[in-house]
Amino acid sequence: MEAWILLVAWVLALAGGLLAGLVTAGAMQQSAQHVRERSRPVSAVLKPGTTQADARPTSGAVVWGTVRWSEPDGSTHTGRTRVPATATPGSHVTVWTDGHGTLMPPPASAADTAFQSVLGGLWAGTATVGLVIGGAKLVQSRLDRRRFDQWAEEWARVDTRWGRKTG
Repeated sequence: MEAWILLVAWVLALAGGLLAGLVTAGAMQQSAQHVRERSRPVSAVLKPGTTQADARPTSGAVVWGTVRWSEPDGSTHTGRTRVPATATPGSHVTVWTDGHGTLMPPPASAADTAFQSVLGGLWAGTATVGLVIGGAKLVQSRLDRRRFDQWAEEWARVDTRWGRKTG
């Protein structure tokens, strides 16, 4: 019985792990594609008064700055986003919006998305395999405990039949 349980567990682990990995990777790709379709680049102007000195640095290449941009419908918006550290007030920078005037981070590139999807799929597949094999090991340990209890009962009967207790 244990051999069959182990065989079924391995088949389920491999099939389930593969399926979980592919579904997760596909969902991540689809989500990233949705974000890319929803976001669009807009040319914005870095407002005067936002300088290196008063911008909070996020890394050596970008700083926080206040930008102003116009949507295709003619509405003008202002917001804070990361801009290149070399940008000067009044210069044009590219920012990403959702089409409703809300700033958002730039979407991940196709290469970044593919890498993240592969890693997500590997994690999901590995977790699925671990859960299935862990469950099989739990069943196996319960079967072992049952077998040991049966051996203990049988030993107690045999030992009593001999008229003395050993150990």
